Amino acid sequence: MSEEDKQADPNEALADDWAAALDEQADVENNGAAKTATFDELKDEPGDDAVNLDAILDVPVTISMEIGRTKLNIRNLLQLNQGSVVELDRLAGEPMDVLVNGTLIAQGEVVVVNEKFGLRLTDIISPAERVKRLG
Repeated sequence: MSEEDKQADPNEALADDWAAALDEQADVENNGAAKTATFDELKDEPGDDAVNLDAILDVPVTISMEIGRTKLNIRNLLQLNQGSVVELDRLAGEPMDVLVNGTLIAQGEVVVVNEKFGLRLTDIISPAERVKRLG
């Protein structure tokens, strides 16, 4: 490329300079050949049976309590106003679902403590049962 062409398109000149520099570096580091990456073999170490949760203890999750669900068509949804009653799929007195990031993990009953709502857990869903519910 002539000097006039490089001045006409500075981006192309810069790209040529980078390509030349990278080629030089590859020749110096590898003597013209690519290096092969090597990895140590993974081994079971004593004490791996104990799960170390320290790495995830500060990860935020969303916990929500669900008292029930229903399906409405858009016509009925648009007709809702103050004082409307929406019927849910749960009976009065049934336990509420506790969801973490949308996954059911427990059930409980509503309590009031210091004028705030809370939930007393009555049943924890086992990991095996959670997997069954996924399918």
